[in-house]
Amino acid sequence: MFNRDRWAEILEAMNANRFRTLLTAFGVFWGIFILVLLLALTNGLRNGVGADFGDFATNSMFMWSQGTSKPYKGLPKGRFFSFKLEDVEVLKDQVPELKYVSPRNQLGGFRGSNNVTRNEKTGAYNVYGDYPEFIKQQPMDITAGRFISYSDIGDKRKVAVIGVDVVKGLYDIDEEPIGTYIKINGINFLVVGTFKNPKSNGDQEEEANTIFVPFTTFAQAFNRADNVGWMAITAHDHTQITNVKQRVFDIMKEQRTVHPDDDRAIGHFDLAEEFGRLMGLFSILSLVGYVVGGLVLLSGAIGVSNIMLIVVKERTKEIGVRRALGATPWNVKSQILLESLVLTILSGMWGIACAASAIWLMNFGLSQSGPVDNFANPSVNIGVIFIALTILLLSGILAGLIPATRATQMKPVDALRIE
Repeated sequence: MFNRDRWAEILEAMNANRFRTLLTAFGVFWGIFILVLLLALTNGLRNGVGADFGDFATNSMFMWSQGTSKPYKGLPKGRFFSFKLEDVEVLKDQVPELKYVSPRNQLGGFRGSNNVTRNEKTGAYNVYGDYPEFIKQQPMDITAGRFISYSDIGDKRKVAVIGVDVVKGLYDIDEEPIGTYIKINGINFLVVGTFKNPKSNGDQEEEANTIFVPFTTFAQAFNRADNVGWMAITAHDHTQITNVKQRVFDIMKEQRTVHPDDDRAIGHFDLAEEFGRLMGLFSILSLVGYVVGGLVLLSGAIGVSNIMLIVVKERTKEIGVRRALGATPWNVKSQILLESLVLTILSGMWGIACAASAIWLMNFGLSQSGPVDNFANPSVNIGVIFIALTILLLSGILAGLIPATRATQMKPVDALRIE
């Protein structure tokens, strides 16, 4: 393996026809380059879509009430109902797998009519009535002050936490919003915090134009009583929310006197299910990357094998002389295999290096241009490199196996006769 003469012979064989060697090596180079690059791009898409979900707990779902589709216990079909605040405690008691159950109410919308004013400035913003644990379900960066507390809930304090775009819309540059008042539908609220939110579902603008107030204050100020618009529900890490959501629906149907088989009465969006579906799609894309890259690499290995067959044919007399001088079949076979491995591994390593450079350039471009929707941090882990190296070794061995076997099947006398 470490015989100097053997390595000198390998280098001489590769230099004998440099152009042919380069063309052969390019097939392997291109295959491994495509393989690593496809996997990096798939990871970039995976990271980008994961970022679009933001930091919202992916083991969560949203649930809201809709019109009933079946009569039940004397109540008519088509009846509209609302969840109640008491339903939250019932869910927490009867479904211990749930980590957070956050009742929510909403007022207005940042694309709707103006509902918030401060002095002479006015704007249309989403106003949410929430509980303090909602920040654990959808983490946000508190840039100043604080978020809603249970003291606010208990005392029904008229306090508000406002997004960065609300600050831009209602305040002058460098003006401090903490401790000032804003009017929501004509009611004064004290600003106790400001936040910026990581993007969730790709709508940064909406989140930045959001105002959070205590749920109890919202209910009292805007006459919502104990009605709940919808709930954000998160399960513990060891339990998938998808596996317990039917129990949640059954409990809520019983609470609100809805037919047990009425599947239209309660609407929901299972974030965990959607997230799992997307991650499954990217796993399939990764598999496609391996298959496509592997097939391209296989074509390169076939090219190496064909060239090695030509090399064996060109060196038929040389092989005959070696056999006549006492070289064993393994000596001849190992020489051909080693030449094939060296050519394959060198070109493959060059392909990995070039793919790594391309990935670095992509990340550098993203850092200069700023975030791109659905794409972030294309990369591959060290495991992919080991897999690529394994594929290279197998390709080199397969590429040299047939020519090496052909070389050892020649009889020394027949080889010496060939002109």
